[in-house]
Amino acid sequence: MASELPTKTYIETIDVKNTESTIQSLDKLIKDMNGIDILVISAGIGHINSSLDWTLEKETIDTNVSGFTAIAGVGMRHFIKNGAGHLVGISSIARIRGSDIAPAYNASKAFMSNYLEGLSRKVAREKLPITITDIQPGFVDTALVKGDKIFWMASPKKAAKQTYNAINRKKRITYITKRWILIAWLLKILPGYLYRKL
Repeated sequence: MASELPTKTYIETIDVKNTESTIQSLDKLIKDMNGIDILVISAGIGHINSSLDWTLEKETIDTNVSGFTAIAGVGMRHFIKNGAGHLVGISSIARIRGSDIAPAYNASKAFMSNYLEGLSRKVAREKLPITITDIQPGFVDTALVKGDKIFWMASPKKAAKQTYNAINRKKRITYITKRWILIAWLLKILPGYLYRKL
């Protein structure tokens, strides 16, 4: 990809599960690039884990919670220091309710959305010209989605286009694809006893 781009490209391989290394590597990358205007955090993982295998739960938490927080912190410190910036996190519609088959995944996405909301409050209270965007996809046809005949599956191209448009418009929260806002609304109002029966 770097060889196909007409402008100078910077590449840094980062294992987000190793938070200390992540912080150092991202700080170095930002310095090498002479700063950044936007940071999109899209690293994420999830497992169907009905057996509650700790190895799978830990990998999800290390990536989606610890890794995400480490990256967000580096980006925010840079944006605050420079007085501008745009932080984007890819969470999930799954953040709204808990899951019996992927408990750590749904919980980790709830953490991400909650953290982004906290950062949004921080920049608003401190009157900082920093944008915080939470992208909440439903099902997108990628390796992360497992199973056949998935409900409202979006193509990667369509999801990418809507994500790009939401970022350009500096949306605070957006659902990908847009029709998932209906499911989000239903999940939020559905009583717990009914949700447990689904």
